[in-house]
Amino acid sequence: MNNTIIQDTAGINAFYSKVYSLVGMGIGLSALVSGLLLTVFQNVFYTIYTQMPFIYLGAVVLELVLVFVASSMSWKNSPAALPVFLVYSALNGFTLTFVVARYTQGVVLSAFVTTAAMFFALALVGRFTKKDLSGMGRALYAGLIGLIIASIVNLFLGGSLSFIISIVSVLIFSGLIAWDNQRIRYVYEQSGGQVANGWAVSLALSLYLDFINLFLSILRIFGNND
Repeated sequence: MNNTIIQDTAGINAFYSKVYSLVGMGIGLSALVSGLLLTVFQNVFYTIYTQMPFIYLGAVVLELVLVFVASSMSWKNSPAALPVFLVYSALNGFTLTFVVARYTQGVVLSAFVTTAAMFFALALVGRFTKKDLSGMGRALYAGLIGLIIASIVNLFLGGSLSFIISIVSVLIFSGLIAWDNQRIRYVYEQSGGQVANGWAVSLALSLYLDFINLFLSILRIFGNND
């Protein structure tokens, strides 16, 4: 029986490692693209930023399409799910550059370090807590819909609710990080340890989006007076 427990623990840990390797690849690719645009290809970025904003708008539309395509392919366990996820991560790095460029390097670095620390801590909570977070997860997804609606309304109010929305976003995505980490264990257990590759991509995509949205929310809070 002890051997079974050891094997099961090893299997869960291996699945967590697989999901997080994909999350790391996605975040790393986004950071690489953004970093290159702000340094090596700074002139290209500046030209797009000042003279060709339609390229940025097209990229935003395309990444919205890609995130749905990646989700759909991962649910169908398609081998193309991973390449689409990586393409989406690279494209997201491009669009993120237009946000990051508005802040000082110190603010961006502080926001990233804070996000990474929070992500790691909340991941541990989701991984090891014995409490079922599924109820909280459903409530957070409902809150996320409300947050999207509030963000749209905020556009018509001239951004007057931006700071409040950023605070609420931090709370929502913090909870989702814990819940999505617990989902990794649930998916492994419910599949009897035989998890399809598509599930790893789907879970990695969720955690990647949690990280990016938490980072953007913290960046807006830190740079509120910048």
